[in-house]
Amino acid sequence: MKKLVKQLSTGIAMLATAAIVLTFVGSVSAAPIKIRFSHVVAPNTPKGQAADMFAKLANERLKGKVEVQVFPNSQLYTDAKVLDALSTGSVEMAAPSTAKFTSWVPQLQLFDLPFLFKNSEVLYQTMDGEVGQKMFKLLGKKNMLGLAFWDNGFKQLSDNTHEIKTPSDLAGLKYRIMSSKVLEAQFKTVGANPLVMPFSEVYSALEQGVIDGQENTWSNIYSKKFYEVQKYITETNHGYLGYLVVTNAQFWSHLPADVRTELDAVLKEVTAWIRVNAMKINMEQKAKIVASGVTTVTELTEAEKDAFRKAFKPVHDEFRDIVGSDIIDAVYELNSKN
Repeated sequence: MKKLVKQLSTGIAMLATAAIVLTFVGSVSAAPIKIRFSHVVAPNTPKGQAADMFAKLANERLKGKVEVQVFPNSQLYTDAKVLDALSTGSVEMAAPSTAKFTSWVPQLQLFDLPFLFKNSEVLYQTMDGEVGQKMFKLLGKKNMLGLAFWDNGFKQLSDNTHEIKTPSDLAGLKYRIMSSKVLEAQFKTVGANPLVMPFSEVYSALEQGVIDGQENTWSNIYSKKFYEVQKYITETNHGYLGYLVVTNAQFWSHLPADVRTELDAVLKEVTAWIRVNAMKINMEQKAKIVASGVTTVTELTEAEKDAFRKAFKPVHDEFRDIVGSDIIDAVYELNSKN
């Protein structure tokens, strides 16, 4: 009898334990999948707004299944460190500038080449065509999955020394750059001194005179208040600043199929939105900078722009073997058709 009671007690205990385990497993499986989205810019920039829009739409449409959290202004990682964090699973999504990937995928230096893209239409055709698909495949070799190209816009030059109207005006000036061989060559070609520096340190470096100037889009110049510590800004539109939305390939492949499909749809929607609105945001924030009267804004004539194009053209030739002549020539061909 005692033996029977003991067996029954043991059985009941095992059933109770199993019930607890099942309840725990059920609660775990019911928990939403957390997606941490890290970026370095302010929320009121094109990328910042796009990241917030992605989170809002994903959380609404996949309520209970997914929870996207956005961390702007380098709250979690700088662009220099976020790719390692992505590979180890410390974050699930990021959108660094294309320049940040060049040590992983050198061909992406295409997007740093100065005065390469005739206009935004050529740029988007490049991203959406065979060239863009090739870049995504190359990322896959590094266990990264390219999800989308997000737009910011074209870059302008600012400095604290004198007005920039010709390429020779850049000689001797110290310019902050992202880590990019192309950007380094770009400034050295005209006699300037490039200095690699994290985005989060640029304002204080300008304020303290550690650097003379920087290159950026109107939205970044405005949102980070760079214009407050720069006497001159020249609208050159010399280089493109865009972002690659990426995730860890393993993480993405293990998402439930329905979740992955909906997230892809949201990304396409946000990508279309940012292409329409990036230029609008940049122009609105340029107007605010001009209206502030804090800095002198210079607009170049077509002849002056041609002088810059000619001065920077050798950079294209210098990187043909690295980027690929076929890729650069594909952009040239699109330029001729647009």
